[in-house]
Amino acid sequence: MEVIKAKTAGFCFGVKRAVDTVYEQVSTCDGPIYTYGPIIHNEEVVKDLESKGVIVLRTEEALDEITKGTVVIRSHGVEKRIYDKLEKKGIRIVDATCPFVKKIHNIVRKESADGKYILIIGNPEHPEVTGIRGWAGSEAAVVQNAEDINKIDFSKKEKICVVSQTTFNYNKFKDLVEIIKKKSYDVSVLNTICNATKERQMEAQSIAESVDAMIVIGDKHSSNTQKLFEICRKACNNTYYIQTLDDLDLNQLGSVETVGITAGASTPNNIIEEVQNNVRIIF
Repeated sequence: MEVIKAKTAGFCFGVKRAVDTVYEQVSTCDGPIYTYGPIIHNEEVVKDLESKGVIVLRTEEALDEITKGTVVIRSHGVEKRIYDKLEKKGIRIVDATCPFVKKIHNIVRKESADGKYILIIGNPEHPEVTGIRGWAGSEAAVVQNAEDINKIDFSKKEKICVVSQTTFNYNKFKDLVEIIKKKSYDVSVLNTICNATKERQMEAQSIAESVDAMIVIGDKHSSNTQKLFEICRKACNNTYYIQTLDDLDLNQLGSVETVGITAGASTPNNIIEEVQNNVRIIF
């Protein structure tokens, strides 16, 4: 069996930076260390950090209860009001927001202040999108499909600025932008999909089109891994979404000659290597 691993699989720049930031705080910081939400969408990484004393604040109510210590802002970023709340409480903030996400915060804050209606293309339930929405002022909306766009009364929106969740499907983004442009004459579009995400999606699709089976590794809550799975499944019917090697039924690969492997941006390299090595050894 031939096993093809994507070169872009695994931690992206922003995720690695965030994880390294927390481990650095563990080794240098006195007092309790918290992350507001999981630092990244990967249970294995979060469990390891918790074993070293890092406490995950999973709700705003939990955040309200702390009175001291250090709060690390996760890679997905948070709303402006969360920073304001922490500063008012006198809690030390370490900002591990991905720089590409932080760039979107700055864009929507500026464009919103200039009077533009902000349209964020992305999953409204995703923490990154929630954070972006929190910098956009009152005149903003989140859309993830044509139905969402059609619910907006564009006759009352003179100037529109479109941005995207960094991990959104690039082809879907282009399709939705075309729909928006037909609704309004004054639309400025900023493609804020991370280049690493686009490259990862394109490489995954290319590999999936050329193999008998495709393995996509990543946490079940990882948005970018979910997008990879959707892309690969369209290109290869035998596509499997796993979090670790334990989730993979190797019997499913018994009759195939080529297997592709890719992984989301929050997947540690050791998990990818374990899957790759076991597939190679067994077959």
